[in-house]
Amino acid sequence: MTTPLVLSDDTRTLLGRLADTLDAKRPHAEMLEPIRLARALVLAEQLHPRDPEKAFDTEQDLLAAAPRVTPGTTRGEYAAKLRLIAQGVSAG
Repeated sequence: MTTPLVLSDDTRTLLGRLADTLDAKRPHAEMLEPIRLARALVLAEQLHPRDPEKAFDTEQDLLAAAPRVTPGTTRGEYAAKLRLIAQGVSAG
């Protein structure tokens, strides 16, 4: 798993929100890549509703921090990975 060396406060916040959403709704279901992409967009736009450029930058930072989904990973497992990344834990 590769993450940016320094995560912004926005990115840490959104990693946590994404993890919370995945844990709250169907944590045992398979996590899919389109969900990662869609939730990143929605969360970034919710955080910066009046600034499309800031929302776009935030979305891109979130996608850079949240690793691509590995087939067979559950939403709950992926949420746990996101929380570790937000805490600064990474594995090369």
